[in-house]
Amino acid sequence: MGVSAVTPIFTALLYLGLCLRQCNQIQAGESSPHLPAPTSWFSTRKSGQLWEEHSRSHFFPGTLPKPFIWADPGTIITMGRPVTIWCQGSLQAESYHLYKEQVSQPLGMWVAWNFRDKARFSIKSMSPNSAGQFQCIYNSSSGWSERSDYLQLVVTGMYSKPSFSAHPSPLVASGGNVSLLCNSKDTMDTFHLLKEGGAGPPQHRESRFSAGRHQAVFPVDSVNISHGGIYRCYGSFRFSSHVWSHPSDHVDLKVTGTFEKPSLSAHPGPSVTLGENVTLQCRSESWCDTFHLFKEGFIVPPQRLHWQNNTGPFQVNFTMSLVNSVHAGTYRCYSSHSTSPYLLSQPSDPLELIVSEAANTTSPSKHKPDFKSASNSQDYTVENLIRMGMTGLVLVVLVVLLYQS
Repeated sequence: MGVSAVTPIFTALLYLGLCLRQCNQIQAGESSPHLPAPTSWFSTRKSGQLWEEHSRSHFFPGTLPKPFIWADPGTIITMGRPVTIWCQGSLQAESYHLYKEQVSQPLGMWVAWNFRDKARFSIKSMSPNSAGQFQCIYNSSSGWSERSDYLQLVVTGMYSKPSFSAHPSPLVASGGNVSLLCNSKDTMDTFHLLKEGGAGPPQHRESRFSAGRHQAVFPVDSVNISHGGIYRCYGSFRFSSHVWSHPSDHVDLKVTGTFEKPSLSAHPGPSVTLGENVTLQCRSESWCDTFHLFKEGFIVPPQRLHWQNNTGPFQVNFTMSLVNSVHAGTYRCYSSHSTSPYLLSQPSDPLELIVSEAANTTSPSKHKPDFKSASNSQDYTVENLIRMGMTGLVLVVLVVLLYQS
């Protein structure tokens, strides 16, 4: 075998090694009954010509319309979970190429057989190396496309979860304001706020150091029904902005004032003795199927019950057994529909629950003799008589002695 035959093979192997090193675990998707099996960059015909044209397109923008890029199941992926990046271009596309920011060469290529208009690139296990900004392009017989918009791919689960809370309360009247506070003892540079199922992108805030913790405040002004839902926050560092912490515990933001207020009553009454039972009944005149009981100044989640009857009044009973001083306080209830769990009615009128000690029924009667006191008094009398007798005996002895002398 001559040198001229060895050189192309050696060059191809060297290029393959460079490409694999840049892949960062990104592979073309596996075969699918709906999409053609992916092919490697080197399995195409005229690979040298493709690379030459592709290199030129890297420096000069293409003229064909830019493709659309997205990720499934989303752009924020837990570490170790799979994700697929999709690139949709033209039915005339011959190949698709995926780029990652700060990596000059393509991470993967999809050859579009049978004039398919989209390609997929799979990441089987998300890691910090897989996170970053991505773009894709395609080429056809007419030339190269413009680059797609950026796709921000984030990995979560690298650092401890931050703390998350709503102030002054996760219950917000429609039109009111609330602040969502995300903080951590770790030196997080940035905090990120996400709403579960939200259509908008995450919000980002630089952290500030206060009271021994790094924190950021996300104000929500003029609250309306679109703000109700489940929120979580994450933290990250400036040097790796696409690598986030574990998610915080969630905050359920509920918007009140959507429906008419229910009524709240206590049975047998709002004044209860320690150890007794009491029932708080929440009732609505309009149709609803869920009721929420809140205690003012209490940070634990509210009690929630579903209306069970199909024909009876719209009401539920919240029963408290063996009440103690902790149960005392001011209560309100709300109603809602199960189809919109974060939209609540106006609050009921407040109900103050009073818990008092039991009346003292064991006080001694005035007419009942105190046997203990009588016994003690009798003991003292006998003792005094003995002392008096001994004194008299001593005196008699002294008189006799004086008489004899």
